[in-house]
Amino acid sequence: MLKKMKEEIELLSRHIEVARTVAEHQPIGIMKLSEILDLPSHRIRYSLHVLEQLGYIRASPEGAVATAQTRELFAHLNEDLDDIIRLVNAMKRP
Repeated sequence: MLKKMKEEIELLSRHIEVARTVAEHQPIGIMKLSEILDLPSHRIRYSLHVLEQLGYIRASPEGAVATAQTRELFAHLNEDLDDIIRLVNAMKRP
């Protein structure tokens, strides 16, 4: 159970890094993202697909671009992550 949770967090981390890189370098294509993040293009492609489905990025003829929803995500990211950390810490035994 915890192994699956760790894998999901690692995947979420990658999606966030892809979204952050798109926002910083937009418009940007898969190959440039792959180069910047040092990840295989198939992983970048999957993250872009997920982010597009969730509304965080959109495709353009020049490459991926961030949406207003991405700016909102990053505006509250630290607070949202702190909430998750509190929940996980509450599961620990003293």
